[in-house]
Amino acid sequence: MVSTSLTTAHREDFALPTHHPPRVNGDRHSTSFDRALARHGLSPLCRNDTVDLQLNLGYLCNQACTHCHVDAGPRRTELMTQETMNRILDWCKQHGIQQVDLTGGAPELNPHFRYLGETLTRSGIAITSRCNLTILSEPGQNDLSSWYARHRVRLVCSLPCYTQHTVDQQRGRGVYERSIAGLKALNQLGYGDDELLVLDLVYNPGGPHLPPSQARLETQYRERLMDEHGIAFNRLLTLTNLPIQRFAHQLKRSGDYARYVGLLEQHFNPDTVPALMCRTTLSVDWQGRVFDCDFNQMAGVHLGDRPSTYLWDVEPTALPGQPIAVRTHCLGCTAGAGSSCAGALVS
Repeated sequence: MVSTSLTTAHREDFALPTHHPPRVNGDRHSTSFDRALARHGLSPLCRNDTVDLQLNLGYLCNQACTHCHVDAGPRRTELMTQETMNRILDWCKQHGIQQVDLTGGAPELNPHFRYLGETLTRSGIAITSRCNLTILSEPGQNDLSSWYARHRVRLVCSLPCYTQHTVDQQRGRGVYERSIAGLKALNQLGYGDDELLVLDLVYNPGGPHLPPSQARLETQYRERLMDEHGIAFNRLLTLTNLPIQRFAHQLKRSGDYARYVGLLEQHFNPDTVPALMCRTTLSVDWQGRVFDCDFNQMAGVHLGDRPSTYLWDVEPTALPGQPIAVRTHCLGCTAGAGSSCAGALVS
């Protein structure tokens, strides 16, 4: 919810159904996502060539956002070891991986984060890091911004609104002010202006709604952040909140879970299916286990619904054509304009 006018339009376009849809079971192989594909004459999802590797370095985070699908926070202890990183690095070199996406929690809180990043860049692998901005002002991280710039890491930074009230409500008191300070520090280093220093922002809805138009919202972000703070960025990515982990718990407490799933199913968009990130991305958890996507990782749904598999036991050339494990939460990636770690999937 970004402003009064946007919130009103948002609810008119994507209001929760007033009725409760039939009960769906996201824990079984037959889901409402399968039914949505079948209604539109679409085949079950299968993998294409692997292009991206997304590594979750652990669930430790300096924040505990209400929409977090990872259920990350300051008390989590799960962290990828350097030994696991080395096995992943060997696999990347062996199979010619060109792009790696680092996420968490706050990936920077892994004590081996910079070791991993520097080793990847020396191997010629492009890095994206999903940075929550407030990590830049945490103790011991005062040089993190310059480290990012030196290694030309693409940054994807969460900023769920351009207003202080909404950000602090969703992410915690004081987060907005620290986020703005972090963005200014990145701008001073060339991020958001230099084509080699890419700074993208991420919007998540504040509640059980679909995001508004990514292009329209990006224009609003660009105008407000520049006018009020002199901040520049490259792109805004809109992400739908998926009904898993912390956000699912919130929906169930408010009695909105079934209606939110109904909202996602009601707005299923078949045009989003060819661009789904699970077709070309492998998601790896802090232990090295592999999944079709980050959301399935958090739901405990392993690669292709097979038994738990480690990345170093996967042969990527054997993956094209293999089935993708789906559950009801997959509706979140195909509703409206679609959603992925790269933002909206269609205009």
